[in-house]
Amino acid sequence: MAATPGTTPETAPAAGAGEVEGEHVKPFTPEKAKEIIMSLQQPAIFCNMAFDWPARHWTVKHLSAVLRGKQIRFRMGMKRTDRVPQFETTCGYVEATLEEFLTWNCDQPTMYGPFRDYDHSKFWAYADYKYFVSLFDDKAGIFQDVIWSDFGFPGRNGRESTLWIGSMGAHTPCHLDSYGCNLVFQVQGRKRWHLFPPEDTPFLYPTRIPYEESSVFSKINVVNPDLKRFPQFCKARRHMVTLNPGQVLFVPRHWWHYVESIDPVTVSINSWIELEEDHQARVEEAITRMLVCALKTAEDPHNTRAWLNPTEVEETSHEVNCRYLNRAVSALFDHYRTSKVVEIQALRTNREDMKKEGSDVHNHMEVGQTGGQDLLLGMGKQEAASPFGPDLVPVILGSEELPSERGGIFEGDGKDFVGEDGEHSGKLHCTKRQRMMSKSEDAIVEQISSNSSMAPSQTFISTDDLLDCLVNPQVTRIVAQLLIQGRSLWF
Repeated sequence: MAATPGTTPETAPAAGAGEVEGEHVKPFTPEKAKEIIMSLQQPAIFCNMAFDWPARHWTVKHLSAVLRGKQIRFRMGMKRTDRVPQFETTCGYVEATLEEFLTWNCDQPTMYGPFRDYDHSKFWAYADYKYFVSLFDDKAGIFQDVIWSDFGFPGRNGRESTLWIGSMGAHTPCHLDSYGCNLVFQVQGRKRWHLFPPEDTPFLYPTRIPYEESSVFSKINVVNPDLKRFPQFCKARRHMVTLNPGQVLFVPRHWWHYVESIDPVTVSINSWIELEEDHQARVEEAITRMLVCALKTAEDPHNTRAWLNPTEVEETSHEVNCRYLNRAVSALFDHYRTSKVVEIQALRTNREDMKKEGSDVHNHMEVGQTGGQDLLLGMGKQEAASPFGPDLVPVILGSEELPSERGGIFEGDGKDFVGEDGEHSGKLHCTKRQRMMSKSEDAIVEQISSNSSMAPSQTFISTDDLLDCLVNPQVTRIVAQLLIQGRSLWF
C-alpha cells in the first residue's frame, strides 16, 4: 500500500523514531504541514509529528483516573456483520464510567452495572463524538495536551477536538462530513479506515436518514455490501489503511469513511479543520434540515427517534429551521463582504509593492535573463515534487486483507481497484475530478433506479425515497447556489 518503495503506513517509523544528534526532530514545520493539508487531495498519514504530545499517554486507564468516575455515554452495537449498516438510531446506549467500561471489556461477568444487558462476546461499546469542552469542562488545562498547532493551526488544541473510545468491533457507519477536513491522532490501539473519494458519491448511495447535521450517510455496509440491492457500489474505489498509535491521519474534504476498531481498546482524538467551502456548505445543510424535518415530521409527528440521529438535540420546528437557514445565508454574505475588503486591501498593497520594485525587477531580468529562466524551471520542478516519503505516507487505492471471518465478501472485486481507463490511482496527488464527476452524474439515474427496482411489485414511493432525491448532496448544492444568487441581488 505504499507510494514510496518499502514504506507503508504499517511499516512507517513509529512516533518518535526520527532523531538528529540525539534529539527528536519533526519532519515538517507547522507551515509546511499546513501547506500539505491545504493542497493534498488524497488521504495521507503523518508520522513522527506527535511524539512529544502529552496526549500520546492518554490510554483508557489514564483517562479513567483523570475523569474520576465521570459518566460517559456509550453506544452499544452488535458484533455480527449484517448487510445493512448499524446506524446510531438502531443502537442501544448506556451511561457508564471508564472503569466500568474496562471491567466489562475484560470479559468479566457483569451481573450488575450499566453493561449487564450486553454480552461482551456479542456487543461492542463506543464512546464517540465526545467533545473535550464537555468531557473535561472542569479541567481546561488538559486542552494543552493536544497540539494541533504543530500542523500549522496556531492556538488549536483540545478545545477544538473530540475523543473516541471503543472496544473491538466498534465502528462508525460509512459517511462523509459536510464541513471541513479531518485530522485524526491515534493514541491507543489500531483502527482500520475504509475511504472512498468524493467523486464516488453516487456509488455510495447517499442518504440523510438518519438525519445528522454535517453527516451524509451511505445506505451500504461497506464491509459486507449487498451488491444485488446496490450494484453501483462495485464501481467505488476503496482506499484502506490501518492507523497505528502515534500516527495522524489526514482525511480531505468530502472523503467517505468507515472506521472500525481492530484492537481490544482504542482511543483516538480528532479535529475538524474549517475550510472556505464551509460557508456555502452551511447553507446546503440548512436547506437539508428544513426539508428532512418538514417531510419526516409531517409523516409521523411523534416518532422523531426513527429518523433523527441521537446526536441531534436541537428543536426541529419549521420556525427554528427557518432562522437557521437565514443565519447561514447572512453569515455567508458577511464572509463575502469581509473577504472582499481584505482582497481589495491586498491588491492595493501588491500594486504599491510592484511600483516600488518594478525598475529593480526589470534591471535584474535584463542582466540575468538566462539564470531567471533556470530559476523558473527549478521552481516548476519543485512544485511538482511529491511531498510523500517515510514521514508522509499516502493512503492509496487498494485493499488490506480483511479478517478471516469476513473472507469471501470481496471476492472478484479486484477490478474495482483499477480505474476504467486502466490507470491505478497512485497519482491521486492530482485528481481527475472533472472526468470523474461526469461519470458520477451518469450514475445518479442508475442509483435511483436500483433503489426503486428491488421488486417489480414495489411501486410505492416512500417519504425516504423522495428525500433521498431532494437532499442528495449534488441537488442541495445546486439549490444553495440558486438561493445565494437570488439573494445576492439585495446586496
